[in-house]
Amino acid sequence: MTVLNLGSANPWEPVVGYSRIVVRGDTAWVSGTTSSVDGEVAHPGDGAAQTRQALATIRRSLERAGFTLADVVRTRMYVTDISRWEEIGRAHGEVFGDIRPASTMVEVSALIDPAMLVEIEADAVRGAGA
Repeated sequence: MTVLNLGSANPWEPVVGYSRIVVRGDTAWVSGTTSSVDGEVAHPGDGAAQTRQALATIRRSLERAGFTLADVVRTRMYVTDISRWEEIGRAHGEVFGDIRPASTMVEVSALIDPAMLVEIEADAVRGAGA
């Protein structure tokens, strides 16, 4: 079975050596995604807006690979301030409230840019939401 690696315009991918999304058969893994837009952090200081931006990027990545958000079976949220869990969690719930994937939120000491408040990974299985 072939593995498909799809990149994006993210400036870190070629430096670090990763793909935005990797697909093998009916399974997809989306790399950690932040609110980065054109190499800049969108919505500094706003955890909910950063979460929405990251999830929009994840949605576009999944769709590009032939998946939908309904196929997501697991997300992982890395946050720099766990006391902001509710605003980030509510934004995640706006997208996944009906899908209800397995999910984890953990605090990390920092992300690649100090303005980033949240980074999200997603795993998907085609047809999971059917």
